[in-house]
Amino acid sequence: MKTSRFGGLKQRRLFGDAFWALFGQLASALALLAGTRILTEQVTPAVYGQVALLNGFVALGVAVFSYPFICAGMRMLPECQNPGERAALYKGVTSLATRSTALSIVLLMIGSAVYSYLTHTDMGLFMLAGILLAVTVRRELGIQLLIGERKQRGASLRQTCDSILRPLLAILLVGWGGAKVEWVLLGYIVASWISSMTWPSKADKNQRSGRSRSSFRPDVWAYALPLIPMELLFWVNGLADRYVIGYMLTAAEVGLYAATYTLVNEAFNRSAMLLLRIFQPVYFQHCSQNQFKEGFTILWAWIACVVALGLIGVGLLLVMKDWVAAWVLAKSYHSAVELMPAIAIGCALHALGTVVAQPLLAKKRTRLLLFGRVCGALTAAISIPLMVKDFGLAGAAMANPIYFGVEALVLAMLARPWRNIGSEKKEASGLAEDEAAGIRVTA
Repeated sequence: MKTSRFGGLKQRRLFGDAFWALFGQLASALALLAGTRILTEQVTPAVYGQVALLNGFVALGVAVFSYPFICAGMRMLPECQNPGERAALYKGVTSLATRSTALSIVLLMIGSAVYSYLTHTDMGLFMLAGILLAVTVRRELGIQLLIGERKQRGASLRQTCDSILRPLLAILLVGWGGAKVEWVLLGYIVASWISSMTWPSKADKNQRSGRSRSSFRPDVWAYALPLIPMELLFWVNGLADRYVIGYMLTAAEVGLYAATYTLVNEAFNRSAMLLLRIFQPVYFQHCSQNQFKEGFTILWAWIACVVALGLIGVGLLLVMKDWVAAWVLAKSYHSAVELMPAIAIGCALHALGTVVAQPLLAKKRTRLLLFGRVCGALTAAISIPLMVKDFGLAGAAMANPIYFGVEALVLAMLARPWRNIGSEKKEASGLAEDEAAGIRVTA
């Protein structure tokens, strides 16, 4: 009786997580679509391209200098025994992410100073990008750690707040001050600052545990260190094509590509993130509690959902790409509509690669995950310039399925999601026992 009641409570909580994750992704997606439509009406592709390139630097700072620590915190939260340990882990992750982000801003300012000196341009836009990086990290830290604690309602409300305010404030400032890059960036900064202010501090001086925040740092570093180069490679796969386009073509074509890629990627990424928020905390929790059979079931339900959504999304976009472009992009951006199917296939493969790699994260084998990302990044570094050189803007889109497909295949071979983690451990323990028995017989 107690077992069935406990199972019912777990299912009820899973459905609650799913509802709030769906709410957050749907609301933020609608805000993004509406905001992109209005913003592309107000700014030219060249201005949008400059914003995209500066946002790429912000994404690089978040991914490389803060997200590995945040990811470590998410993975270690289910292993905390009491609120005091969670608070200590929270403080340790926040401290490491803050210091690392400060280093990234310093590096950005040094790079922008050199670039401004060589090109005789103003570095004011790079300073705005540095501020945007700081507030974005604070926002992401709050949202992701709430997800790690399975507090999906708070995470969804904060994400929705940011997704609505970013385009809204950017549009208002552009309408007031003109179609300039600085007004768009300032709108993003204010929006992320407001949404991060709604994140309450988890620190509680009255909570005590057997571990201090410094005691968590070795574990956080051990988990996060291999993720740092991996996130750099992830950034190369996701955003480096814009810089290749900007170098080989023009900023206006960067704007066309970035607007189209953002809409298609967000549609697939929101769906993948929805599933990630529902399944990943539960999967990690089962693995942490040695409930390998339940974790294996959750993983394959997750994989099935990703495959189904990928097939449906690509099929719908092949049929409805002209209608989608007419609704969500200004007329001056419609020339990039033919890029959508190839980008969609790449996004679907990327989502699949992420989910099949989850056993590596669950087993804390982040170095193997790094190797899979290296293969994808090397493929991207080779294919993107060649494809852009031969096919122009369409080549950048056609390169997406190539490098994301290679990455997904390598990660699947490394993670082997078709094998239960529990069975692997049993085989390993069996081999150890056989070896021990052989030693005893020899003795």
